[in-house]
Amino acid sequence: MPETPPSQTQPSQTQLRRAVSSSFIGSVIEYYDFLLYATASAVIFNKVFFSSLDSLAATVASFGTFATGYLARPLGGVLFGHFGDRLGRKRMLVLTMTLMGVASFLIGLLPTYDQIGSLAPITLVLLRILQGIAVGGEWGGAVLISAEHATSRRGLWASFTNAGAPSGMVLSTAVLTGTGAIMSEQAFLSWGWRVPFLLSIVLLAVGLFVRLRVTEPPVFEAARKAAAGNEAGGRAAAWSPFAWKFAWFRKTPLFDVLRNHPKTLLLAVGVGLSAFVAQGTLTTYLIAYGVRAGFPRQAVLNGLTLSSALAVVGIVGCAALSDRVGRRPVVLTGALLMAVFGFVLFPMVNSGSTAVLTLALVLGQSILHPLMFGPLAALYTELFATRSRYTGASLGYQIAGLGAGLAPLLFAQLDASSGGGGTTTTSTIIAASCLLTVLCVLALRETRGQDLTSVAVVAPASGDMPGAAKPSSA
Repeated sequence: MPETPPSQTQPSQTQLRRAVSSSFIGSVIEYYDFLLYATASAVIFNKVFFSSLDSLAATVASFGTFATGYLARPLGGVLFGHFGDRLGRKRMLVLTMTLMGVASFLIGLLPTYDQIGSLAPITLVLLRILQGIAVGGEWGGAVLISAEHATSRRGLWASFTNAGAPSGMVLSTAVLTGTGAIMSEQAFLSWGWRVPFLLSIVLLAVGLFVRLRVTEPPVFEAARKAAAGNEAGGRAAAWSPFAWKFAWFRKTPLFDVLRNHPKTLLLAVGVGLSAFVAQGTLTTYLIAYGVRAGFPRQAVLNGLTLSSALAVVGIVGCAALSDRVGRRPVVLTGALLMAVFGFVLFPMVNSGSTAVLTLALVLGQSILHPLMFGPLAALYTELFATRSRYTGASLGYQIAGLGAGLAPLLFAQLDASSGGGGTTTTSTIIAASCLLTVLCVLALRETRGQDLTSVAVVAPASGDMPGAAKPSSA
């Protein structure tokens, strides 16, 4: 089948700007909601929804509800990925943003444990699952709508979606910190913590306004038209309704990924795992750990806000660097450095110095983590063909993302079982995840030169990886 003519796959610069802006703003809003919960789970929810438990057990329980959001993310990736590959990226992005905004708003209205008992944490978990499903479907669509509109510097343009995560962290932490600063501790725990969640409905309106102005990428439109023609021919040639239905199932994006690209999917999970373990450690677990180590809550949140703001620059910069030197060298460097830093991180926090704590957060979140995280958006995009790219990229990314949800829970449990003494095991787990990333990156070929339009209509042969393909001269 011939490749799609260039005239059909060259998006306008106006649509590229709209796509990147929409992806960034949408990602900021999604991660504002998702990571607001992360910060709240470390400093608030253990007191509001698990007040019947002692301090350490309440922290573990709070991180447990936090982890459920990450467990639900692969489901969101599969669900919205399927329809995103079949119906379009834009429609799914509107749905995911709406689902996230409504779930976060409802958390702000949720009664506490003292008011309705165990029903409060149960409802909290259900709403957190909805958040996870929403953000699981959001990332893939946001990345693809930018990457598939880009004709050059794909790493840079796609990275703005990933940059939305620390931007959302800055916004959520700033709103939560500002709310806590203008009222007493008692008022903040009583009702003040709800304000940042209730603001989600305002951000939802802003995000939908921006997102509705974006068009579908021409690369996807070309693939959808070709797929529609193939399905019509397949129905005409089928000798029975059952045969056609089975053929349709074989053409679903999920079946294509699991049947034809299982190795690619597993390597994608391994490549991103350490970035998420580091993210969960630095942005969630370290907050609770720092407060328990004797730092004022405000001091830890200030360090997190500063490091998150600098991380935006780091992610975009590292992604742009990967456009020049390749995705593999940048991710490899970050994974190796983070493996070493994992053994330095906790001694720096235990120093008792606020300056050293802030330095640890800045080094980890603003410099080392972006090396692993910045190139991921483009790398995941380049691993899969257009007809299953939303599903494949989302599934690989979200399964890897379990590291960010489970790492804080695991580390808190290790801390509780040891009575709060020793972090060597925690550092070893961080280093092990980084080593896995190194091995998986080495198993992948460089994807930087992959031409997305060359796989817009013709999918790779069974078992092939687009990343292993020879870069197109286009």
